Amino acid sequence: MRDTRESRLLLVLLIAIAFALITVDIRGGQESPVDGARQAAAAVFGPVENGVASAVDPIGNAIGAVRDSGERHNRIAALEQENAALKARLGSDDRNRSRLRELDAMLKTAGAGQYGIKGAEVIAIGAAQGFSWTVTIDVGARDGIRRDMTVLNGAGLVGRVTTVGPSTSTVLLANDPDFTVGTRMEKTDELGFATGQGDRPLLVQLLNGKAKVKPGDRLVTFGSQADKPFVPGVPVGEVVRVDPSGGGLTRNVYVRPYVGFTKLDIVGVVVQAPRTDPRDMVLPQKPKPAPTVTVTVTPTPTATPSGGTQPGRSTQQPGDQPAQKPDDQNQAQDQSQDQGETP
Repeated sequence: MRDTRESRLLLVLLIAIAFALITVDIRGGQESPVDGARQAAAAVFGPVENGVASAVDPIGNAIGAVRDSGERHNRIAALEQENAALKARLGSDDRNRSRLRELDAMLKTAGAGQYGIKGAEVIAIGAAQGFSWTVTIDVGARDGIRRDMTVLNGAGLVGRVTTVGPSTSTVLLANDPDFTVGTRMEKTDELGFATGQGDRPLLVQLLNGKAKVKPGDRLVTFGSQADKPFVPGVPVGEVVRVDPSGGGLTRNVYVRPYVGFTKLDIVGVVVQAPRTDPRDMVLPQKPKPAPTVTVTVTPTPTATPSGGTQPGRSTQQPGDQPAQKPDDQNQAQDQSQDQGETP
């Protein structure tokens, strides 16, 4: 349609008529003269609108879902970051608590044995110097560490220092096959030599082939000349098996070490030996046996087949007079005689 003067006048006329119809419809309310036309238009165009709506709504829902999913994704990511930070903080707290417990146990062990120690942390494991079972600690010559010093932790003997650098040292662990330490049995004072066997119990050769030893007996270090490489009294382990005595000069026993060599963290290097041998003072206290509970059961007396009762049961029935004692019966007879003699 061309844009002419007539077309513009027609457009203005149609707009004026539309405004007039709208005004009449609003003022007429439910009795509007165009209500019928409106209903007819709704009947015609309603299905089309529903179809368009049904076609458009999924797209709108999808767009909203994508928008919401983005928001949810961002929220989930933020929550995951918060959870990760919380777990890291909790893990750090747990590790700190564990290390504090290890440090506290080591200080108690050092105090019981009167050992002067230098605390250290295990920073590496492995065959740094060609040994099978070694660890590297973060203290060295600058910290006063020297070769052949005893290393312990809160549980007992860890090993001895073999190589010293300016700021680190290498420790040969007590379970290494090249490790040997003199031992002394608790109470009996039987002497021997313990040798490492890797992840198996320590092998201890007692000098006395007829020594009486049983599982559960405990050992400590005997000590070395000038307290190097070992100071006396450090807990070594507990006997788990005893070889039968074959009449030899020595006797073999197997000892489970107190120290867990695969999970070392905080250790102490003994830089000052005790003035006197602590003997068995550093060994942990043995658990006290649980008290034995004794229960006494008292049988309940029952009626006998002859109609009597066992001791402790009364045969008196409800309403009966209480039985008189022999003294009461004699007193009643004396009273009756006195009454009969009275004129």
